[in-house]
Amino acid sequence: MTVYVQAAGVLAPGLADWSGSRAVLAGALAYVPAPFQTPRIDLLPAAERRRTGLPVRLAIAVGQQALSAASVDPGDLSTIFCSSGGDGEVVNELCCALACPAPEISPTRFHNSVQNAPAGYWGIATRSFSPSTSIGCYDWSCAAGLIEASAQLGTEFEKALLLCFDSPYPEPLASARPIGAAFACSLLLSRQADRNPIACLDMESTRGEAPSQMSDLGLESLRRSNPAARGLPLLAALAARRRERVVLDYVTGQQLAIETRPC
Repeated sequence: MTVYVQAAGVLAPGLADWSGSRAVLAGALAYVPAPFQTPRIDLLPAAERRRTGLPVRLAIAVGQQALSAASVDPGDLSTIFCSSGGDGEVVNELCCALACPAPEISPTRFHNSVQNAPAGYWGIATRSFSPSTSIGCYDWSCAAGLIEASAQLGTEFEKALLLCFDSPYPEPLASARPIGAAFACSLLLSRQADRNPIACLDMESTRGEAPSQMSDLGLESLRRSNPAARGLPLLAALAARRRERVVLDYVTGQQLAIETRPC
């Protein structure tokens, strides 16, 4: 499968956006973690904005970065939202409510607990009625999202926006499913090399290859601690605009091998 990267976005402690993080991702500057700032989502109406959790804000923020960089109408592309487990804060609240003697579930919290809640808020924020897919594939969600986006570009759509995001769970869920600092990234992908693409990606399934790692110890720690951050080696290759073979872990002993080629 071959696709083109038109734009990208990133958000994590010490990585505020794509344009300001490229030098760090490319290895020209050292990574310096910074206190994470929850993004403000001005695209959403005030009522919806108050109801959103961190995963929704992460997804919309990095999606905005990619669309702004490429000046693309959100109604002209499909979207693929990838998270290993959705909104852990909301799930924890629902579990606590169900454990009460008189369980009462908030309808608002319930609809925020589903995997496609970020896609719904994205549609409200961008006023887009384009098709959307929501994926949850545990630690392999990033690779699964890339495969899904590539398949859609190969069969139905000219452009697709991939958004990967995960945030920490509260206790006691955190002990069972530890996730480090919040992380999100986005890739605006296309079937054709429109305008000035960042890179071309050639992808294939493989076995027996070790996943790519980050040379910076801080970024490697981030990659290992957050499922959405498994895509950091790909972002690094894109930021450096270099030809590189990037390997991401996938299900049942498989890997997704990605050859990045500058355009």
